[in-house]
Amino acid sequence: MKPTSPHLGALAVGNIVLPNRLFVAPMAGVTDRPFRQLCKNLGAGYAVSEMVTARKDLWHTLKTSRRANHDGETTPIAVQIAGTDAAMMAEAAAYNIDRGAQIIDINMGCPAKKVCNKWAGSALMQDEPLALQIVEAVVAACLPHKVPVTLKMRTGWSLQHKNAERIARAAEQAGVAMLTVHGRTREQGYKGQAEYDTIAAVKAAVRVPVVANGDITTPEKALAVLRHTGADAIMIGRAAQGRPWIFGDIAHFLATGTHRAAPLTQQVKQWLLDHLGEHYGLYGEFAGVRTARKHIGWAVRTLPGGEAFRTRMNALDSCEAQVQAVADYFDELSLDHDRLPAAAVDVAEDDDAQEAREAACTAN
Repeated sequence: MKPTSPHLGALAVGNIVLPNRLFVAPMAGVTDRPFRQLCKNLGAGYAVSEMVTARKDLWHTLKTSRRANHDGETTPIAVQIAGTDAAMMAEAAAYNIDRGAQIIDINMGCPAKKVCNKWAGSALMQDEPLALQIVEAVVAACLPHKVPVTLKMRTGWSLQHKNAERIARAAEQAGVAMLTVHGRTREQGYKGQAEYDTIAAVKAAVRVPVVANGDITTPEKALAVLRHTGADAIMIGRAAQGRPWIFGDIAHFLATGTHRAAPLTQQVKQWLLDHLGEHYGLYGEFAGVRTARKHIGWAVRTLPGGEAFRTRMNALDSCEAQVQAVADYFDELSLDHDRLPAAAVDVAEDDDAQEAREAACTAN
């Protein structure tokens, strides 16, 4: 039976119309331009960049210049900015608009200690007046350019201090065009279970679009979250790592009530190889081959022989050798599996991924 859901079509965010309501979450160390474009190609209607620091002295670092690189990326281009000073955040918004940003997203959700210790990210939820000052300053900076401002936050700082609904109301009044809520507190980090009652409360409190985020790993879960929260869209993070076609899977399920066939093994190989080519182009060989390891590891982690292959692949130090190893692995897999074999959903971050996220969350 086809599920009843109003959440299939386009969605307006200010003057920008998104083609669908399936979004890629901004993830430090993950959602660079090649990964965003891969997800868009495979069904995501919207993808937000890794966060860019509001610190002007870091804008010309290699890390920030890569994050601000949108060469060849399909529209709309959304950039997340992070910081603690309203004037600096406004300047960061203008800086990124000059470099192609069509939507500016304010980070009020990152739980990393290195960010929160500086009172950025989700730490801003502890200081509502400062959070509102930042929102107002960024909206004012973006208004002359007709660039919508969005906000991503958590349910609150801790279980005892959930203030997402109050911040949502204030942000809407200040001119924010869309709100995303991750169903955890900062205190939880990425542990425990996401809850959706707070997201439902935010949705009921405001008129702008609300996006639900957290623990959405399957088409069934996507539908359940949409129904429970009444959210206008869903945002997927860790479940897209190694499985970027999840957006197309969810769209198919919401439209038909059935699961589509697993992707062809050879098609997955080609998607991954194309992604690697774009990845190396952005990072160069030395950094590219090393930062690509996590993407390859995510792609094979639940597949037959995946862990053994990952161990061998992590010892390779050239792009050419890495590409050949990936091609050989999937060619061998396709001999027994025309389509990708079914695997248990696994979105738990391994140590390497968690370390990368914590390090990248410094936003510098």
